[in-house]
Amino acid sequence: MATENERAIKLGQPSYIWGFGQERRFKLIAVAAPLTGARVLDIGCGIGAFLARFRKVTPYVYGVEVDRERALMAGRVAPAVVQGVGEYLPFKAETFDLVLLHEVLEHVDDDRQVLAEAWRVLRPGGRLVIFAPNRLWPFETHGIFWRGKYRFGNYPFVNYLPDPLRNRLAPHVRAYTRGQLRQLLAGLPGRVVTHRGVFPGFDKLARRSRVLAGLLRPILYALEQTPAHRFGLSHFVVFVKAPANSPAIDNS
Repeated sequence: MATENERAIKLGQPSYIWGFGQERRFKLIAVAAPLTGARVLDIGCGIGAFLARFRKVTPYVYGVEVDRERALMAGRVAPAVVQGVGEYLPFKAETFDLVLLHEVLEHVDDDRQVLAEAWRVLRPGGRLVIFAPNRLWPFETHGIFWRGKYRFGNYPFVNYLPDPLRNRLAPHVRAYTRGQLRQLLAGLPGRVVTHRGVFPGFDKLARRSRVLAGLLRPILYALEQTPAHRFGLSHFVVFVKAPANSPAIDNS
């Protein structure tokens, strides 16, 4: 059985505490898609942090989680949680109004297949919401392998290295350029209505210095409305599925 450290390396760390950053992202989702009474699927739901928040606005909340222990924990939050992979979702086509991939796409085996499955289970007019690591953020937040050992932490400029070097240091996780995400969505009938960078919530920093976090948040969140958003921590993408038989739209 995998240890918690091994899970963290392969799957990332789930959100154990609902903080300012998660709430801010939830509010971005709520602006992008109607949630009251919506059928929501969280792919890679971890221990169920977002499931719990969605259940405050709709009872129709479902989760998929690859790790058994995390899936069991999430099942205590929302009963409709299944253990499985995003590449093969155990749901009928056109089931959900909203499908969420929150910092998950970078960890899966086949990111293109996961997006195709998310699109399949989304109803026409439904929203696919993606948060995924940005290659232009100056830190690799998932740790690196160095001298035969995995090292947790934030490492500067790893994502700015050429692919062969970056992939040696961080073979366990992807970071996406804007173009790479658009290419993954290309061919899926629908359109991107939002694609911008979002900066961190600074929850860990706030536990050490509320003053510093309070200074950084408004400055960086104001920059999200400028071209500087391209350097945000994560991509925030909202994709609307087109009606049946509609041609694919160029999302480049």
